[in-house]
Amino acid sequence: MDLVSLENILDNVSFAVLFITMLFYWVGTAFPNFSILPKLGTMGMIIGNLSIASLLLARWIEGGYFPISNLYESLFFLGWGVTTVHLIAESMSGSRLVGVVSAPTAMGIAAFATLSLPPEMQHSEPLVPALKSNWLMMHVSVMMFSYSALMVGSLVAIAFLILTQGKEIQLRGSSVGTGAYRNVKALKLNYQAEKLTEVENQGGTAVLTQEKTIVNQLSPERLSLVDTLDNISYRIIGLGFPLLTIGIVSGAVWANEAWGSYWSWDPKETWALITWLVFAAYLHARITKGWQGRKPALLAAGGFLVVWVCYLGVNLLGKGLHSYGWFF
Repeated sequence: MDLVSLENILDNVSFAVLFITMLFYWVGTAFPNFSILPKLGTMGMIIGNLSIASLLLARWIEGGYFPISNLYESLFFLGWGVTTVHLIAESMSGSRLVGVVSAPTAMGIAAFATLSLPPEMQHSEPLVPALKSNWLMMHVSVMMFSYSALMVGSLVAIAFLILTQGKEIQLRGSSVGTGAYRNVKALKLNYQAEKLTEVENQGGTAVLTQEKTIVNQLSPERLSLVDTLDNISYRIIGLGFPLLTIGIVSGAVWANEAWGSYWSWDPKETWALITWLVFAAYLHARITKGWQGRKPALLAAGGFLVVWVCYLGVNLLGKGLHSYGWFF
């Protein structure tokens, strides 16, 4: 069997395995009594990860260069990154709920690469002169893995919003920055109970007022789960952000070598900067402002869309030095 045939088999296997894995996670969450299904989902994610890694390795051997030079290769590298970060997040959280959002994302990436891209974009081609550089592996791989981490972290934040129905919840995890264990009343959470308090004498009469005390509505089990999701989202985004920073800096150095300028405001560069600013604001709010729960989760959810625009939108629809030129 030649390498091209092996690649065709592996990309279809990756899609099929990830599709079944998605079903395992979804059905296992809908019917928690079937405890075997989430475990099968984890095994499916491991198999999908190894299938994609094998595909990339075969591509590397066939082409003789690191397989991340076109959209097909970068999509599978992104899918491999998503499955890898998923396994890290699932191991850290101990919750199979991560797979409910990350499995369909990995499956969708594999499906788009396998079923939607034109055949000519799936073939391995010789590198153009600008890509014949050691910076290809350094810059692009770091950027793609940072996208994977930021996507998974954002997806976990979206899962947090779904479980809490977008309401403020008091959390006591280690990811709430300088605001940990703050005064509960200052949080203005969603559930309020009233009590009478004596405040001061006015004209010899004690005045009773109603003071609002904040209580969480979630059960202890769900509160523990959303606390874990909030923590894992913060930690995974905290992993992706420095990788994004390194990727942008290395890309600037490579651009200077290739095009004679560190920064040219190419659409890809501009959106990479926007992505960096969004997640810098997320981390700044958590670390210095003590944000937790809903607010940073909403910011991360918006960041998920920004990452996709940066990675795929400007490549396919925009024009510039980084465009794949498929639609326009």
